[in-house]
Formats: sequence, C-alpha cells, structure tokens
Amino acid sequence: MGARATGLAYACSSTADEWSLLNNVGGLAQIKKLSTAFAYEISAALPGANRIAAVINAPVKNIGTAGVGFFRFGDDLYHEHVISSGFSNQIGITSLGIRVNYIQYRAQGFGTKSAWSIHFGGITQLTSKLIVGAYITNLNQPRISQQDHERVPASLTAGIGFRPTDKVVLLAEVRKQLEQDATLKGALEYTLHKKVFFRTGFSLQPYAGFFGLGFLVKQLKIDQGLQYNHVIGLIHQASAIYLINKRKKSER
Repeated sequence: MGARATGLAYACSSTADEWSLLNNVGGLAQIKKLSTAFAYEISAALPGANRIAAVINAPVKNIGTAGVGFFRFGDDLYHEHVISSGFSNQIGITSLGIRVNYIQYRAQGFGTKSAWSIHFGGITQLTSKLIVGAYITNLNQPRISQQDHERVPASLTAGIGFRPTDKVVLLAEVRKQLEQDATLKGALEYTLHKKVFFRTGFSLQPYAGFFGLGFLVKQLKIDQGLQYNHVIGLIHQASAIYLINKRKKSER
C-alpha cells in the first residue's frame, strides 16, 4: 500500500519508506522517525474493490523499528480485514523484518473466516548505488477452511534497485505466487526537486501501467498514484504520511 508504491508499480521489494510494514517489512528498520500514514484507493469500474490502510511506525532505540497497521478491502457484500504488527532490525548492511497478520474474510450469506499469517522480508545495501530485497508473504500458508482444506497462498517477491544518480532510482522486480504465472515489474522514480517526485512503472502478467507524483511539505508527505489496466480501467490511490518530531526535554 501507499501511493508511492502505486506509482512504482508496487515494485517495493528493494525500497524502504513509511509503508514498509505493509510492503517489504524488511525496510521498516530504516524508518528512524515516529510516523503515521493513511491511504485510500478507489476503482471506478469496481466500486466494491476499494482499499483503505493505515500504519504507525515507532523506532525503538538501539533495537530497531516496530509498526502496527490496518488494511481493509471490499464492501458490505464481501470484505477482508487485516490487522498487522511487525518489527525490523538493521544488521550490518542488511535489514530483516517479520510481520504477523490477523486476517478476517467475510462474505454476505457465507459467514466469517479468519486466519493468522506470517510475512518475512529483508533488504541489503550492496553498494551506494545498488540495493537488493526480497520478501515472502503467508509463509505458513494458514488454512481458512477446514472443510475443503483451502489455504491462504504464499508468494515470493524479489527485486533490485539501482541509483545511477542522486535524482534517479530504477527498480526491477519479479513476484511468484503458487499456481500462478510470475509477475514482472519495472519502475522509475525521478526527483524533480528535493520536495517533488515523479514516478512511473509497468507490470507484465497482468499488464498494467502506473504513474505517480509525490510532494514533501515540512513534516507531511503527500502522494498520488494511478494504475491503468485494460480490464478494470483506472485505479487511483492517495496517501499521506506525517512525521512526528519528538520534543526535546528542554522544550517541554
């Protein structure tokens, strides 16, 4: 989640920002300020597929960074709720993180099902210009139906980030879910100004194009992201991040 991720075709395995808890939790360790974030996504063609999410990130001195988050997908007929908590720590050039989720599915007339799942991820800074990252979702493949042995599918995502200049970031990623074709992604982020960012990207299987803009206003980060797919049309996501500066003891 997060509109920055939308603009980058969700190629998030090698990026770290305030939405890392809900993307690659390994990047959470690189968040050094207390922060909160909120995102809302709307699909014009599928009003029942809107998504909403919120996170809070809190650095823990000399240990790492912890985060809690909430995600909702769907409408009154069918919806999914996910409550997540995660922790990430920096070890040398690598940051590793783990996320635990409580997932609830509800379909009108079919009742409610729930499960616990585990995600694991990491990011390594190989050089000043090269970053690699990977994460696994639903590592434990929790069972959500005892009757037909239905499980939440696991997926593996791996990617690379390259920064040829201070203003340009290039991303490439592959995602593989069990019993599905691999999804390939590519993205670019360009710093137009130190407080203005342009993003674009694409994905193959499914085919989609992405575009986004980001703005930094003091302690507030505002992002807009668009996704276009010929089947479901245009999807828009907006998100905001607020960086909470702790007051010094002398200011209290």
